Amino acid sequence: MARAAEPGSGPAGGRRRCGSLVGYFTSAKFLLYLGHALSTWGDRMWHFAVSVFLVELYGNSLLLTAVYGLVVAGSVLLLGAIIGDWVDKNSRLKVARTSLVVQNASVILCGIILMIVFLFKTQLLTLYHGWLLTMCYILVITIANIANLASTATAITIQRDWIVVVAGEDRSKLADMNATIRRIDQLTNILAPMAVGQIMTFGSPVIGCGFISGWNLMSMCVEYLLLWKVYQKTPTLALKSSKVEESELKQLNVKKESDMKPAEGVQLIVEKDVTGFEPQQEKEVSCATRIAEPFITFRDGWVAYYNQPVFLAGMGLAFLYMTVLGFDCITTGYAYTQGLSGSVLSLLMGASAITGIMGTVAFTWLRRKCGLVRTGLISGVAQFACLILCAISVFMPGSPLDLTVSPFADISARLFESEPLPTIVSPGDKLEMAFATGMPNLLNGSTPANGDPEMSPEPVPLISVSLLFAGVIAARVGLWSFDLTVTQLLQENVMESERGIINGVQNSMNYLLDLLHFIMVILAPNPEAFGLLVLISVSFVAMGHIMYFRFAQKSLGTQLFACCTPDPKAVSDSSPPADTSTV
Repeated sequence: MARAAEPGSGPAGGRRRCGSLVGYFTSAKFLLYLGHALSTWGDRMWHFAVSVFLVELYGNSLLLTAVYGLVVAGSVLLLGAIIGDWVDKNSRLKVARTSLVVQNASVILCGIILMIVFLFKTQLLTLYHGWLLTMCYILVITIANIANLASTATAITIQRDWIVVVAGEDRSKLADMNATIRRIDQLTNILAPMAVGQIMTFGSPVIGCGFISGWNLMSMCVEYLLLWKVYQKTPTLALKSSKVEESELKQLNVKKESDMKPAEGVQLIVEKDVTGFEPQQEKEVSCATRIAEPFITFRDGWVAYYNQPVFLAGMGLAFLYMTVLGFDCITTGYAYTQGLSGSVLSLLMGASAITGIMGTVAFTWLRRKCGLVRTGLISGVAQFACLILCAISVFMPGSPLDLTVSPFADISARLFESEPLPTIVSPGDKLEMAFATGMPNLLNGSTPANGDPEMSPEPVPLISVSLLFAGVIAARVGLWSFDLTVTQLLQENVMESERGIINGVQNSMNYLLDLLHFIMVILAPNPEAFGLLVLISVSFVAMGHIMYFRFAQKSLGTQLFACCTPDPKAVSDSSPPADTSTV
């Protein structure tokens, strides 16, 4: 007898699979991923390239790069709450479109100005005693800072608001979407600088500027279309309430859901929201009130952040930014002084990206098994346990730790020396070095170990630096799982009408601690003091996780150390988001 055809086999089964595949690639979720990938790719290329461009423009000096970093950090620190408030007070589509256009247009304009400066730098130096060239530098840094602020607004509205609405009431879907977004970030962090670095190495800075400008022009058009498609496929994105109307709109949604079409319900709610704001727009506002409004918004944003039930969790995440234990210019520059080559550092950066992706996978698994709050606890313990290796490395053979060396010796020496700031070897090697090591030797001005043979230091044991990077790479699993935990806690427990301003303040806190860690390095820039910076960094990570533990203790109470059983509220696919007054 002939066997009956198995379910899903044959032409009908193939059509169903093909239809489900097409449905996924045209879904709002996938279109959101695609738009984020394009946006992040452009961001990573620009952030990498602009630092190299500024170094090249100013005679291989780090002054412009340092000024740019300070301006960017200070702007987000001061304007984070105001940007978030603007996100809250305007429609989602308007915010997404405006921030997208401003960001990409700023990068395109910046690229054009840089091309002009590279091509006519000699002529610009002779005009107005070089002041015209200085104005070009100021213009580039200002426009690049505007692009970064617009990028911050885009990240807040897409990653903290749109993604929540697209996921709906399905918390597991929200967790999966957050993890996928982080995986895209990890991949673009490695691949985008590689791509633009190769273009700049085998071409020229002018070609690099032109490529980035062209990419952003093309990407802006595609992202604009993708945002519109996501908006059309998710009618609930049209619903945006104020603080006063939020609970009323939720009740209206429940009441009208059974007896009217979704599109009609959306239209009525939007009309209610618009008519509710009309009287406020007609009110006359005095000049003094308009001047004071940004300061009031800044104050109110920080007060609202402090009053959030997830305040301690957010602070715990911010404290993780006060660390030198990452693949930035500081740690990679230190590794270069300890004898690690650029190729080895590139491999280590790739390994860190892999462990970061493993962290996103661990987050989704732990959340299903243990619930969201306990996932943060487990991730924090895992990260801190790995960073213990970094603390041990400080006292192992090969560590240059020497507390008898004054941390200000290098600074005072530079103040009185007449030599120019350190240069990076050659135009060809510079870009390769910049990519592989994140601008090494910026802090101590030393020549790399594989540079001049006459100045090469004696080989040092690699036990210390090996333990250091083993701890840093392994800790990425816990770090990214913890980051996703706090991100989802903010998404679930912050009111819709406050998502922008709260996440804006969270970004400001992150930048503040990041700025403090750079100040810490400026105060102790020599390699002999790096071990002390490692110990301080581990201490701040510990304090951050202690804050999160306190938050978890308040949230779970006596069930904090209960066996890892999934929390029905946190895991159920059909449960509504948590109440905004409790976690």
